[in-house]
Amino acid sequence: MTPFIRTDRLFTALPLVSSLRWMLTAILICCALFIAQEHALAKKPAKPANNPLELTEADRTFIELRDAARKNDAVRAQQLAASLPNYIMGDYVEYFKIKPQLFDTGGMARAETTADSQVMAFLSKYEGTALADRMRNDWLLVLGKRKDWRAFDAEYPKFALDDDTSVKCYALQSRLAQGEIAAKTAHDARLVMLDPKFYGQGCQELVPLLLNAGAITPAEAKAYGRSAAEMGLETMGRKMAGEDPIGEIVKAARADPVKAYRDFSQSATRYSKENQAAGWGVIGQFLAKRQDLRADDVFRMQHDLGFSELLSIESQEWKVRAALRAQDWPLVRDAIETMNPALRQKDPAWTYWYGRALEATGQAAKGKEQYELIHEQFNFYGQLAREELGKKTQIPTRVRVTDQEIKPMAERKGFIRGERFYAMNLRFEGNREWNWELRGMSDKELLAAAEYAKRIQLYDRTVNTADRTKAEHDFTLRFPTPYREELTPIARQIDLNLAWAYGLIRQESRFIMNATSSVGASGLMQVMPNTAKYVAKKIGMTSYTQEKLKDTNTNLTLGSNYLNMVLMDLDGSWVLASAAYNAGPSRSKLWRERLNAPVEGAIFAETIPFHETRTYVKNVLSNASYYSGVMTGQTISLKQRLGTIAPKAAIQSELP
Repeated sequence: MTPFIRTDRLFTALPLVSSLRWMLTAILICCALFIAQEHALAKKPAKPANNPLELTEADRTFIELRDAARKNDAVRAQQLAASLPNYIMGDYVEYFKIKPQLFDTGGMARAETTADSQVMAFLSKYEGTALADRMRNDWLLVLGKRKDWRAFDAEYPKFALDDDTSVKCYALQSRLAQGEIAAKTAHDARLVMLDPKFYGQGCQELVPLLLNAGAITPAEAKAYGRSAAEMGLETMGRKMAGEDPIGEIVKAARADPVKAYRDFSQSATRYSKENQAAGWGVIGQFLAKRQDLRADDVFRMQHDLGFSELLSIESQEWKVRAALRAQDWPLVRDAIETMNPALRQKDPAWTYWYGRALEATGQAAKGKEQYELIHEQFNFYGQLAREELGKKTQIPTRVRVTDQEIKPMAERKGFIRGERFYAMNLRFEGNREWNWELRGMSDKELLAAAEYAKRIQLYDRTVNTADRTKAEHDFTLRFPTPYREELTPIARQIDLNLAWAYGLIRQESRFIMNATSSVGASGLMQVMPNTAKYVAKKIGMTSYTQEKLKDTNTNLTLGSNYLNMVLMDLDGSWVLASAAYNAGPSRSKLWRERLNAPVEGAIFAETIPFHETRTYVKNVLSNASYYSGVMTGQTISLKQRLGTIAPKAAIQSELP
């Protein structure tokens, strides 16, 4: 502790000159001590925020309240909230008390709720906070359900995140109700309604309104309903568009696309050309997901009939993937050209593959124009686009931030609240508070926030925050290497590529040691209990117990060894091994077996049937390239990493 020097008593008994000399000396001493203290504070490592908090009884009650609110158990939420009158997160207590009054136990908005005054008081009291924005999201769903457009229109411009598809559909309903030209509303609806999983009540109600206004055709209305039915949401589909003329074909294709293909081949002529095209589009989608080689032919029949705009978003994407797997470049080109424009712009995959298709069909210059659109993006397809342009993947010049720029981040309210939630293992709330604080930050401020997160060992926030910069970057923060002292000797012992291992961990857990998946995978490398037991036995870890999977070194040892095992089992292919680590070796082998000719690794990755695994493989290998650059200064071509995948009969292995 800095000593306090009482200079006042020194001066009274001394001559003026001496007094001045003593005063100057004292000031210099104090300044030196102050600077030393500040320097020590700046250099002192911050306390990790992801360490488990010693929960109080109030904390446990708060977590129980949160769970009651999630279930929309209004009675229980009221009881629990009443027992937390002075809790440190008082605004969350209020929110969790009010929110179950706005929704029923099925998650549907209650138009008849009597909580209006509570909501408005909450919004007024906490305006400008992350939680107020969350409450406004809930309230807009209620107002939309009520059709209270005056109140809805007053609140909607204040909804900062504006990330709820159902709310957006209610906003379109409001515009329609107030006399907007229906064709304009329909146009904007096509840009919003991309995924039936997020339609909610707002979008379900919007489709019949647009149909009745003459803004969409009955066929387009059926297409919206069909896209929901393809996902098993048949009730939603009927609510939007009534009975679908090819509804039975959709059911058949979901259950057994091969049988549906045979049956529809016999009966297709009974339907209109429009419904024939729709039927082939649905069957093509599910054949492609089975990696059936007939998918390309089926989509060609659909394409020749036309009506591509009536295909669901899923079918539009799988039309491209089926053509890629068949290496049918003209169909790749045509399928992307007929995509929903919003879908095409949303995912750089379709820009890249369109460029490749243009090159393959004799339009090299136009193909390069497509690569130019995305080559500066730091993602899988941005990297591939750069390589198509003959450019190497390079790590951007590192922009450093100072202690003076980092220090204020510790005082940011959103970060302080987020850290407490993380310590309570309430990551949803923690992420909301943290991300809210990032709004409007400059690149330098984002880097300072990322570095702060690194210092308190919130590595997932380090990555997430650093990923947001636009012009100034620090890839040591985007691609951090915590636990390097533990992982390096493990990787070296089994000759495992360290950059690949880090690329996988970044995707698996974002370096959250206590991360646990819904299926029981845990730790940095998200190792399944049965897999851990198998690997431990294979490598002679006789002391292994499931509890030890929470230990950092044990988790890294078992995960790394398993990764190396699947790599050897899959002939050294990083694509196949990455897929196997996520979905299991047997699936990876099956997908390879279903090839009818060698394909480049990027095509194999893009045509993996499971969305999670498809995204996973692309991200892991993209990460690995950047990690190589960060750790060694040398980046390896992503295409080289991807290699070529050739068909091979699947041989059952003992690997779990």
